[in-house]
Parts: sequence; C-alpha cells; structure tokens
Amino acid sequence: MNFETLDLRQLDAFAAVMSAGSITGAARLLGRSQPAVTRLIQELEANLGFALLHRNGPRITPTNRGVLFHEEVERLLVSLKHMRERALAISQDAPLAIEIAAIPALAAGLVPRALAVIDAAVMPKQVHVQSAPAERVVQSVLARSADVGFASLPLEHPGLDIQWIGEAPCVAAVSASDPLARGEVVRLADLADRRIVTMANPYRLRGRIDEALAKAGVNPSDILDTNASFTALGVARSGLGVALVEPATAYSLPIEGLAIRPLDVHIPFVFGIVTPLAKPLTPGVEALISAFDVVSAALVPRLKRLDPGGRESLADVLYGHDRRPPGEDGDRSAPGEEGTDQ
Repeated sequence: MNFETLDLRQLDAFAAVMSAGSITGAARLLGRSQPAVTRLIQELEANLGFALLHRNGPRITPTNRGVLFHEEVERLLVSLKHMRERALAISQDAPLAIEIAAIPALAAGLVPRALAVIDAAVMPKQVHVQSAPAERVVQSVLARSADVGFASLPLEHPGLDIQWIGEAPCVAAVSASDPLARGEVVRLADLADRRIVTMANPYRLRGRIDEALAKAGVNPSDILDTNASFTALGVARSGLGVALVEPATAYSLPIEGLAIRPLDVHIPFVFGIVTPLAKPLTPGVEALISAFDVVSAALVPRLKRLDPGGRESLADVLYGHDRRPPGEDGDRSAPGEEGTDQ
C-alpha cells in the first residue's frame, strides 16, 4: 500500500461511484469526465493494493473490501466537512458546530424540539444530528466524534459523563378505529390474541416489554419488531397490530389516526444524555441539555428525572432488584456459597 500518494480527489471519486452506482453517474455528480473518474479510481486501487470494484463491461459492483473501505471513506469525508465548518467558525469567533448522536426515538422528536427553543445567541450556525442505535451513540461520544449523545440506558462506561437521566412509562399505540382506542388504558391481558409491534433489540426496551408480557401471562399471536419506534407507530396506525413503544416518540410526534394509551403495568423507558468524560461543555451543548429537560417534561407524561450518580437505584429500574449479581445489596450467602438468582 502506498498511502503517501492518496489524495482527496481519489476518495471523492470512489464515494461518488458508490453513491451513484456507476462511473457515468459519479462523473455527473462531480462535474468531471468519465475517463477522469475512471483514472482516479484506478489510482486509488493501485495505492491501496486491492480492488474496490468488480467490472463487468459497463456494470460495476463493489468488492467486499470496497464495501468496508467505503465506510471508512464516508466517515473521513464527513469529518473533513465538519472540520472545515469548525475552522470557519473559529476564524469568525462564532459558536462551534454541535455534533449530536441520538437514537431514532429521540432524534426524530425531542431533540429537534429542544434545538428549536435554544437561544439564538448560543445556537451555532451548523448543527449535525446523527441518528444511530444506542450502542453506536455511545461509541460516537467515546470517540469524541459527537459532542453529546442521547440514548436509552444502560449507558455505563468509564469514558462517559452522564449529564441527565429521565424515566417514563411505555405506552400502547393503536389505530384510532381499534376497539382498544375507546378505553383510557390498555390492559396487557387484552393483547393475548393480538399481534404485538415492538422493538427488536433484546438488551434494551424489548427485554423489559417481553418480561412484562410474560408476567402478565400474555402470549401474543404474532410479533412484528423493528429498530425504530416511529416505524412501529406507523405499523400500528395501519391496523397491523398494537405497538408497545417508548413514550418519547409517541408523544413528541403525534400521528393522525393513531391513539396513544397508557398501559396498566409500568414498563420503564429510561433515557439519558452523555458527553465525553471530563470534556468541558460548550454553551451550545449546555443550552441543548437544559432545553431537552424542559421539552421532555412538557411533552412526556409522568416523566421522572433520575439521579445520574445513583447507579444502584438506576440498575434496579433497568434490570429489576432481583437481578443483582450475587454479593450485592443484602446477599447473605455464606463465603464460597453462591446466591440464588431470583
């Protein structure tokens, strides 16, 4: 590999080919000739020492290595774009751009509403909101590619400062024409013969929903899962099932024809705000956290703020008191004797 001769024109050309799906399309995107783009790709492959594209006449497809390399190229090009914006802000003594990573449940509703009420004096000209799974939000904050992260818990990591935590009960969402919409509360027992629409990740909200259904003795006829609450709400609106979802999306993004109802059992949705450990907060990030607190309290019913430092009580909310490892809080097992997992 010859990295010394890599240049941004080669990477731009490759990213354009991956985006357009053809050399011709990439040439149009870049405003270059087709032979020029072909030459840049060939130079890039020669520098890397491996093929990025399979060629079959006019048709091209990425190689496996090309797909992996494209992920790195995308990250680099986005980072360079943001670096240019930050350099311009620094030169003008303007507020720096805010890099936000948030799970879809918060990126779609509460985060934009919080941004909308921030004082213009501290609001930077550039704000970047990346929607990603909770695990990726954590990694973005740890890598300091995000200034602040909004995610569901758990968020335990020594490289994070937890700035804010809230808890609110999950809700049921049904089509407005569904008989369940006539009541004020949806009972889990009424879902025994219904299709349940919910989240896919078993290690976060889905696990608590499954546990609640099991305790209620409810065995749904079918399960339809997804990676985004807004998708689950859309499915419920179509009448395909009853969505059991977190309340942030349900209340911050109301959908016509969809009824949101509280449940007869408490299934906690716990979400928080994290920043890189020991990194001073900019005025923009501080304002965003304060605005998020206000907006969440106004839009999410029965929201409770939790102490970010109360790790044991927080763990009980997330996992249940009976799931503490042996030896924690009141375990009276004799030395060398294993405690009983309830």
